Formats: sequence, structure tokens, C-alpha cells
Amino acid sequence: MDNKTTKRYFVTGGGTGGHIYPALAVINELRANGIEDIFYVGNPKNQECELAKENNIKFLPVNVNGMPRKMSLKSLFWAIKLVFAILKCLIYVRKYKPDVVFATGGYVSAPLLFAAKFKNIPYFLHDADAQIGVVTRCFSSGAIVLSTPFESVKKSLQNVNVQVTGNPIRNEFSTLSKEQARLNLGIEDNLTILVMGGSQGARSINNAIVPIAKKLIEEFNVCIIHQSGKKRYDEVLALLNEHFPAYKENKNYRLLPYIDDMPSILKSSDIAIARSGSLSLSEIQASKVASILIPYPYSAGGHQQKNAQELVEQGSAEMIIDFELTPELLYKKLSELLNNKDKLIQMQNKAIEYSKPNAVKQITKNILDFLNE
Repeated sequence: MDNKTTKRYFVTGGGTGGHIYPALAVINELRANGIEDIFYVGNPKNQECELAKENNIKFLPVNVNGMPRKMSLKSLFWAIKLVFAILKCLIYVRKYKPDVVFATGGYVSAPLLFAAKFKNIPYFLHDADAQIGVVTRCFSSGAIVLSTPFESVKKSLQNVNVQVTGNPIRNEFSTLSKEQARLNLGIEDNLTILVMGGSQGARSINNAIVPIAKKLIEEFNVCIIHQSGKKRYDEVLALLNEHFPAYKENKNYRLLPYIDDMPSILKSSDIAIARSGSLSLSEIQASKVASILIPYPYSAGGHQQKNAQELVEQGSAEMIIDFELTPELLYKKLSELLNNKDKLIQMQNKAIEYSKPNAVKQITKNILDFLNE
């Protein structure tokens, strides 16, 4: 499709990967459609600034942080800071005259959305979670389209143009085959369990898998890929020395502090043990992987548990509440799946059935079609 245009695009959203990576995916898809006049509006102290620079995206800084949870003097300073951030975004809007705004949530997107609403600039929203964020909820009624991975959002916002598109994820999750992924990693035909707790790691998940790793490998001949998190790597080494001292000599156990090539790792796996951030869930489903989800217990508004519950109801996941997680319970859940291949295959099939790997194309098409009307 040839969509070369002089129209200008503002993209915003940041603070966490769940806001940043969908924004970057849409920017890359816009570029694939011949569009280069794109600005990323974000916090210069957050990860979005670094990633925008790495991807050669023009960056406009705006300083705003999350709202304090308790009323105090900090709340007053935060409100003053927000006003200045809105004024700065109004200056950006006046100077660069964007034709459209695409926002993926987080407090950093609020000032630009205020400015867009004030200046009657059309905006599109994407929210990755089953429980949408405060900023998305505040601006949802004025959005041209609010895209989401979850049907429950559509039911809760009946007066808004909500589309269940899925989350924008990397193309490799659609194009990379399981066979090629396993070849990339040198994994044989063993059933493979991926254990991950996000880039920082999850202590409760690490503490549950290490004591049972050796037993799982010996009883079921599985391969375990264990992402400990950079911060937790030394803790896991200490646990392994206690529970599985010969892990280095065992080809069926691989310890990684961080995963760089997530598509290859996930596409090689049969079962994932993970937190339930929405982007991770979209990648798990697109990889046709059954999952045992342990939601982060302190996520805002308990949104990770709500995300996990959606997949449980779809039939592609089981859930363990974090404070209930023990090595014994995790072993029980895993052994039930490993002993019941029909159930495992059914969960994998449900994962791919509910996946939406073309989300980024649909979201971008919404924007382009609106501007080309």
C-alpha cells in the first residue's frame, strides 16, 4: 500500500514496556507504510527516550510522573508539574501541528491527550490490560478508536468505539516456525518449559522452580529454560548450588539472566511459567504455548490477575496466586499437564485460537484509513 503523505503523527505512552513496545510497533508499521514524519512524546528519564533514540525516532520530552497514591504536599507538586507538562504539549502541538495522536497509556501520555482534546486533534488509544488504566479511562470517550486485547474492555465501555485487536507484537511471532526456533537454540524434541519473571525476575517463581527442576528433568525428560532476571541471577545460582549442583552439566537445564531473542525462546517452548503482563500474554498465545500464570501481586489495580483470568477462561492457561505458590504446588500443576498430553495440546490450541498476531496492522490501518477519508 502506498501511503506516502505529508501528514504528521504524534505517538505517546511510556513508563513501562507495556506502554512503550506497542507504541514502537505502531511507529515501525507506519514507517513500513512510507511514513517518516513521526514524533514520540515521552519522559526523557524513562525507557521510551532511550528506545526512541535507538530507533531513530524524533523525541519530544515532557516531564510527568505517576500521580501520588496519597494526598500530600507531593500531590500539589505533581499537579503543578502536570500543568507545566500540558502547557509544553500545547507548545508542541502549536509548533508541529500533528494531524493525529496515538497513545498507549501511562501518565506520560496524559499531557499530550489534554492538549489534543483542547485543540480538537483526533486521537487513538491502545490499552494493553484487561483493566484499563486511569489515563485511558479518562480519555476513552473522545477516542476515534480504543484498541485492546480483551473482550471484557469492550463490554465495560459500551459508549466507546472499542476494537478487540490484540496487542502489537513483533512480526517474528507470526513468521518464525517452531522448528526453526528450536534449530536456532539447539533444542531437541524434548517438551520444553520456559520459566520467566520479566526482565527483573520474580523471586517467588525462581524459588518455586529451582527445587523441582532436577526432578522434572529426570521424571519427564523435559528441557527447562529458566530466565532468572538480572537482579535475581546470583540468588538463583545460590539456590541451584543447594538443590541442583550439577545443573551446568545437564543439557536440559539452561539458566539465562535475560532473554534477548524472545521469539525464538517462546516459539521453542511448550509450557510457559510467567507473570501476566499483557504483552507477554500476547506473545505466549501467538507462540501457541500453554501457560501457568503467577500474576504479580502488586500490579496497579490487580490488573495482572485480571489479565490471567481472561486466559484461564479462554482455556489456554492455569493460574496460581503468588502467595499460594510453592515448589510442591508448581510441580503438581506441571506434572498434571506433562502426564496429560491431550490437555496440553488443547491449551496450546486455545492459545493460538485467541491470539491476534495482526494487531499492529489493524491498529495502523485504523489510523491511516481515518486520515485518508
